[in-house]
Amino acid sequence: MDLRQLQAFLAVVEHGGFTAAARATHTVQSNISTHVARLERELEATLIDRATGKPTEEGEAVLTRVRRIQTELASLQADVSSLRGSPRGTVRIGVIGTTARWLTPILVETLAAQSPDIHLVVADGTTRAIELRLLGGELDLGVVGLPVDDPEIRTTALFDEDHVVVGPNDHPLAKLEGPIDLTELAKYPLLLAAPGTPFRQEVDETFRARGLRPQAKVEVDGLRLLASLAFQGFGVAIVPATAAPGWVGGPWTRLAVDGLSRRTVGLAARRRGMPTVAAQATVSVLRGIIASHAAEVPGLHPVGSGD
Repeated sequence: MDLRQLQAFLAVVEHGGFTAAARATHTVQSNISTHVARLERELEATLIDRATGKPTEEGEAVLTRVRRIQTELASLQADVSSLRGSPRGTVRIGVIGTTARWLTPILVETLAAQSPDIHLVVADGTTRAIELRLLGGELDLGVVGLPVDDPEIRTTALFDEDHVVVGPNDHPLAKLEGPIDLTELAKYPLLLAAPGTPFRQEVDETFRARGLRPQAKVEVDGLRLLASLAFQGFGVAIVPATAAPGWVGGPWTRLAVDGLSRRTVGLAARRRGMPTVAAQATVSVLRGIIASHAAEVPGLHPVGSGD
């Protein structure tokens, strides 16, 4: 087994067939076919369905490993180059949507100033989507809602974020004076995060601790969409503080509710493999941003801040 076989297999998968793979890699189809066939003989398995050009079940398993190998090769080159100067290479980071809104501009600006040779790729997604892309080797780092239970991913907390309640101005809860008790909130159908997500787990645990259970009007896998539905008058939603910034206009209000907990947002990375010099530099910049700027965002509390 050699790198040419792995590269040929990856090219067939990524370009949808042997002919397209040969064209993309500037070689002849027979070379691609030979390399893939040799790899299949060594593994004693058919990796590509010749009728469709798509990977078989065995091919999908091999594909995950091949992509990790390609990532490690690119990381090796970047690390060697970094030893000759400032950190360099591509760092791919996934950030949950509500956090990405305030964090990404500062991260891009700071990283460009401190490590201009690092090329940053930012992916916006849910915690689960980022988790899967980390495991698949598509991302180097993730800023996600904790906890993440997969044993292949290591996490560290960055900051805590208040849970807040937002809803339309004409909702009965908006007419109550003073902070709303959780028992009052439990009387109404709510716009809630999807079951199984870290944020929803925290909300459910908060209600359960009071012997209550939230009523779901609708469940949404996406906190920005959840907040948008509340902004547009579809109901009352429990969201993280960053999902309801003050600059968003419209006939909605933030409701004061006693007894809501906070969510924890943290940094995630694969346990296996060593992070590149560029990824380590990005983590350092990220931690500095959290320490310097998170407390400036209403509802955010850097871990260890004492709030």
